[in-house]
Amino acid sequence: MERTETDVDRFLADIPGPRGDHLRTLDGIIAEELSGLERVLWTGVMWGGTDQRIVGYGAITQPRPRGAAVEWFLVGLAAQQNHLSLYVNAAEDGEYLVRRRAAELGRVKVGAAAIAFAEPDDLELDALRALLRRARELSPEVS
Repeated sequence: MERTETDVDRFLADIPGPRGDHLRTLDGIIAEELSGLERVLWTGVMWGGTDQRIVGYGAITQPRPRGAAVEWFLVGLAAQQNHLSLYVNAAEDGEYLVRRRAAELGRVKVGAAAIAFAEPDDLELDALRALLRRARELSPEVS
């Protein structure tokens, strides 16, 4: 995955219908909670082999279990074929925040650092906002 120079607002505006509405709604919430942090469109092939376009918020250096650390984002938002994904690359006491707070987040599926859901109404938005604020607190070096 690579960061791009693509204007994020233009990218989001070009996504039609309810999916675009959902992404713009979530972008507003994330951008508000992570105000002042970088907001960049990342594109390319993810580790699982799928081509992705992810709006990334906050620049971090992500350690990898094997190999060199990579430049990445603190929080990412993406539309998948059948759902929306929110990636939160912050951990507390050795566990990703989304796993620690899975029961609070609403009607979602939770992976290691990812939340999958159909639409914003599936999320408990107060819990999402608290999760975003905590991710930022745990990552003081983020820009």
